[in-house]
Amino acid sequence: MTERVAILGTGNMGEAVLAGAIGAGWSPGDVTATVRATEHGTARAASLRERHGVATTTDNAAAVTGAELAVVAVKPKDVPAVLDEIAPVLTAGAVVVSVAAGVTTAAMERSLRPGTPVVRTMPNTPAQIGAGITAVAPGAAADETHLALVERFLAGTGDVVRVAEKDLDAVTALSGGGPAYVFTVIDALAEAGVHAGLKRDVASRLARQTVLGAARLAVETGEHPAILRERVTSPAGTTAAGLRVLEERAVRAAFLAAVEAARARSLELGA
Repeated sequence: MTERVAILGTGNMGEAVLAGAIGAGWSPGDVTATVRATEHGTARAASLRERHGVATTTDNAAAVTGAELAVVAVKPKDVPAVLDEIAPVLTAGAVVVSVAAGVTTAAMERSLRPGTPVVRTMPNTPAQIGAGITAVAPGAAADETHLALVERFLAGTGDVVRVAEKDLDAVTALSGGGPAYVFTVIDALAEAGVHAGLKRDVASRLARQTVLGAARLAVETGEHPAILRERVTSPAGTTAAGLRVLEERAVRAAFLAAVEAARARSLELGA
């Protein structure tokens, strides 16, 4: 893998993508990461160099000069300013990859030279350990070659799925924010275990492994979650009693509402 990559903004998501790419074999020498010109940014740059071996800079324009991939991983409100910085120096044919929630490819294309290929993506934080899932959608000038390059870059972060851009707000709400929902479930299960009399470290271990094992079972069997749930649930048994309470407390409806609220917010960010 010899393409040069600039990752503009290395917060949690930017570093997750960076770590996944390097873990998949992308050479650290071909990657430049940018940080803010602040005291915190200086410390962040040192940490990135130590952990990943990549070059760092505070200059977005310098980072993208000569790069075949420019990954825009800043906050959505900062995307226009970053694109204004890089547009004059972006290499012809370079692919601009967005991981900014809610920012459309059309909005990005307006800030770039006509014909610049843009690919909008939505990864999630498990990408940092190669267990994420990223949805990708092409802009007007992005063709199969550009998509294949982006997918190859993201392969080390986990699974990659192509979707229509109109579906990316829903993806953001489901898999983008999904890890936070699952962490909440793990925390709640562990706390419930403590209330039931378990030591906290034991309850936490049980909760984490239970969620991991259930997810792996669902992925590896490919069976519908409802079928897997039925296999755990004996008639009038302990699990049935617990599920009845979850239904009474409208936990399923709460997840539906949470995803819808996140989708609505993603749409607001792109307005």
